[in-house]
Amino acid sequence: MKIRTRLTLLFTIITATILFIFAFVIYYSASESREREFYSSLRKEAYTKANLFLNAQVDYKTLQEIYHNNRKTLNEVEVAIYDTSNKLLYHDAIYIDFVKETPQMLQEISDRGYLEFYQEKWQVVGVKYSYQGVDYIITAAAYDESGYNKLETLLKNCALLFLVSILFIYLAGRLFSKKTFEPLRDMINKATSISANNLDLRLSTPSKKDELFELANTFNQMLDRLERSFDAQKHFVSNISHEIRTPLSAIIAELELSMNKERSPEEYKEAIGNALLDAKKLARLSNSLLDLAKASFDTTTIAFKPVRVDEILLDARLLIQQINSAYKIDIQYDGELMVDDSDHKITVNGNEYLLKVAFMNLMENGCKFSSSHQVMVSIGASSGKLLLKFTDNGYGIAQEDIANIFTPFYRVESQASIGGNGIGLSLTQRIIQIHKGDIRVQSKPGVGSVFTVQIDHLHAS
Repeated sequence: MKIRTRLTLLFTIITATILFIFAFVIYYSASESREREFYSSLRKEAYTKANLFLNAQVDYKTLQEIYHNNRKTLNEVEVAIYDTSNKLLYHDAIYIDFVKETPQMLQEISDRGYLEFYQEKWQVVGVKYSYQGVDYIITAAAYDESGYNKLETLLKNCALLFLVSILFIYLAGRLFSKKTFEPLRDMINKATSISANNLDLRLSTPSKKDELFELANTFNQMLDRLERSFDAQKHFVSNISHEIRTPLSAIIAELELSMNKERSPEEYKEAIGNALLDAKKLARLSNSLLDLAKASFDTTTIAFKPVRVDEILLDARLLIQQINSAYKIDIQYDGELMVDDSDHKITVNGNEYLLKVAFMNLMENGCKFSSSHQVMVSIGASSGKLLLKFTDNGYGIAQEDIANIFTPFYRVESQASIGGNGIGLSLTQRIIQIHKGDIRVQSKPGVGSVFTVQIDHLHAS
């Protein structure tokens, strides 16, 4: 069932329930009012007949004749008068005697002074009446035909009005829901036409800033992210293709040249060395891509545990220097970390492998892009965070390039001749983000760069 139909039915049911309760209250109030008014009329009629019979001394037969004459045109009240010894003094129609007064009934009226009850649909009142110091028991009964007719008419009118109102409300609900969901229908039609080939299309946003406006705006923002993701993916694939094709082409060219004619052993060694160098570039590229893929996994699949950052830095330095023994990496501690109880300040909840990859990238970049091939790593703490600074005195980064250095495959144009694939810094940033940390860079061309990493340490206060 569509939302439009569900809303219409829900709106109709709620309104019908309210109308039913309202009609029930009106009918019940009218019924109660009729009953009270008729009991009041019976009481007045009882007193009137008692006054005519006892006070005005109207003849017994005259009162009965009045009753019989009135009975021909309306439901006249049947009145009976008894003394306290239950002796019948007067009765409008003894041969009818609808009430059938019993000694127990008369005694109850005498004890209570006033009594109201039903006999079938006839209403009956019994009153204790005093005249010249003598008590009498009077009963009055009648069928309120006019009142019941009015109630029946009211019930029919309420039922008819209820049915007509429900029909009208349902139709109005359908029209209202259709009008309300028209923008949503337009969004659905527009969204259906959007595919990977036309991600530049966007939903039209309603003029009123309501929930549909928020929905359209949120969907458009999602499309923006998807479009950027698709563009990044295309750019990523294009860059990977270029990065892989270049060393592969070089390897193929070296091997083809070596096979074209006989060469000296030294020339073969040189060709094999060049091919091996390009193969190592491919291996490093594939390893970087694998690390990037691992860092892009759902963080819930990555194992975290308390690790000492200084130990990871020492392992990273050892691996970097095994790759290139000319690289110099100095690690030093801030003064407050030299005390014995500062272990928790250099311990973080992290993944040892990923952190080692990030630190190796920063160390290697610092050494690679400086003429002295040297980088200084300082370990400090500030405001509950572990603070790492990777400082080099290398070529530096221009201000216009700083905003893009964490973009995959981005290479600073002035440093394109230096080896690399442009993945390291983007991978490092992703790893630091996984550890809920932050990485920033300060650099000046010709002076050097400082990469600052902040990560929450354990037991941060």
